[in-house]
Amino acid sequence: MKRKSLRTILLAFMFSMLPMLLEAQQEKRPQPGTKLTDEQIKQWVAPMRAGRKLTPKSWPNGAKVAVCLSWDMDNETFEIAAGHSAPVLLSQGEYGFTEGLPRIMALYDKYNIPGSFYIPAVTGVLYPAMIQEFKRRPRHEIGIHGWIHERLTDLDDQAEEERLLNKAIEFWTNGMGQKPVGYRAPSWAFSKYTLDLIRKAGFQYDSSAMAMDEPYELLSNGRPTGMVELPVDWILDDYPYFVSSGSLPSPELIFKVYQDEFDGAYQEGTMFMLTLHPMVSGHRSRIAYLDKLIAYMKSKPGVWFATGRQIADYVRQNLK
Repeated sequence: MKRKSLRTILLAFMFSMLPMLLEAQQEKRPQPGTKLTDEQIKQWVAPMRAGRKLTPKSWPNGAKVAVCLSWDMDNETFEIAAGHSAPVLLSQGEYGFTEGLPRIMALYDKYNIPGSFYIPAVTGVLYPAMIQEFKRRPRHEIGIHGWIHERLTDLDDQAEEERLLNKAIEFWTNGMGQKPVGYRAPSWAFSKYTLDLIRKAGFQYDSSAMAMDEPYELLSNGRPTGMVELPVDWILDDYPYFVSSGSLPSPELIFKVYQDEFDGAYQEGTMFMLTLHPMVSGHRSRIAYLDKLIAYMKSKPGVWFATGRQIADYVRQNLK
């Protein structure tokens, strides 16, 4: 058993190092940060930082851990935003609706658990039937994930970013009959305007940053914002493992990583936030391991399966 565990760890480490090795071989890039003064460095990182931890003393009904199994339903939007029109390339995103989503819905129905789905509005434009599926299952949450999965750091235009944000909010408010309260930036990439814009728009929480393993309050230039952050991390995202360079070869290895991360959150009494994509983890072999993971978590006493909104609402009491 120990030998198998060690092999799993070594394989995971080896594959995780591949992107870094490839990056190290790329052409030299400028490093302007080497010229900054101490004060300039502090100002550089100040626009968004981690504030106080918001994990409560106990979760609802005495639960030991909060679990949010979330999905980013990008589908074709990333490719369309980039101007790609190759039919086969787009069909990979389409898979997220035709095969991935039905399997996800069936799995969540099987265990009667809620999920948070962060969906670019254009995904809803392309698949209006999807909206009806969510209306039939009100336990799930829809969160904003851009208009067309636009990359905000490349956009670098405050007025245009706000226009697209408001357009996405309007679409989902009209489609679902209520305004979304959760935000997740496309590609988890904030621009220098994003935090101010989502505060202005009235979002209750964000789920894009990675400064902690548990809920915390976002700071802006050292000042508390009242914005709850439900942090994510690449280690708990399926895309780097299954799609990016250095992908791990088997869902079994991913299951081991997820299981160990859950066990750590369970022991600490904090939060387990998983980020998946229907076109990635909606495949047969991968959904089977997600089923296995949920069954494992269900076997533990005191596990609260919740949406991002439910978790944010609960930890908000620590902001008072």
